[in-house]
Amino acid sequence: MAIKKAVIAFGGNAILQEGDRGTVREQLRHCSETCEALLDIIGKGYELVIIHGNGPQVGNMLLRVEGARGRAPELPLDVCVAATQGTMGFMLEIEMRNRLKARGLVKDVTTLMTQVVVDPDRERFEHPTKPVGPFYDKERAEELRQEKSWDIVEDSHRGFRRVVPSPRPIEILGVETVRSLINQGHIVIAAGGGGVPVLRRNGEHLTGAEAVIDKDYTAALMAREVGAELFIILTRVESVAVGFGTAQEKPLRRITAAEARDYLAQGEFPPGSMAPKISAALEFVEATGHEVLITAAETLRPAMDGLTGTRIVKGD
Repeated sequence: MAIKKAVIAFGGNAILQEGDRGTVREQLRHCSETCEALLDIIGKGYELVIIHGNGPQVGNMLLRVEGARGRAPELPLDVCVAATQGTMGFMLEIEMRNRLKARGLVKDVTTLMTQVVVDPDRERFEHPTKPVGPFYDKERAEELRQEKSWDIVEDSHRGFRRVVPSPRPIEILGVETVRSLINQGHIVIAAGGGGVPVLRRNGEHLTGAEAVIDKDYTAALMAREVGAELFIILTRVESVAVGFGTAQEKPLRRITAAEARDYLAQGEFPPGSMAPKISAALEFVEATGHEVLITAAETLRPAMDGLTGTRIVKGD
């Protein structure tokens, strides 16, 4: 019997939510809630690869780095991404094991530390745009700009923040291991935070990159590489909509890739939230012909049954 495979992506804010203090206990509770929802995918007969974001978690780690300034060695951004990949993988894995046992399901769960080779696109590295880490006052921002040659910008009139590149992923290292594990029936947690970004120097030598990768693009690449039949993106809304936030708001239940690309070109999807999800979805649909489902964790079960959510398909 052929194995059906699904790849699911969700943001770090599913685990560390607005208003939380960010304690481990809070994050474990949210991991449990998220894993309970994900089991509905397994209930539909799919083997599962999980890719999570880590924006809030990396932000907190960078706050700790700044707070320990002068008392402990500083950590570069790629190491912070790797560290949160490990801690979040631990929390998701332990709660997934708990939820499986509660349902009487017998499956193994494996977390993989994952490095992802990124495109060395000069434009993205010379003109970074992704804010990360704490807010600084003007004096401290200028110190960091001088000491570390960081790119720092004023952010939302709340202070100054570092901006880093967000390059596209081009190769997932160890994807063969993911394929092997999923074919053996493991639930695989991999490429957390979009993966630890690395660059190839002189063709082969790997080095960490002070950058962050959009987890949706990595998830789309993973879905293609493992031969997934379904790619799911969890977000904060039940379904994608045009005219979002206006009186003309219209939810989209099922759209073709061509329609999605037209809406994207018309600016219907904000660049900082829904646009990258749609772009990642299009990469998967157009490369494989399979569907993408976009919905919220709370509505995943009815969305899997076709009752809600947004499905992006290749054609009519």
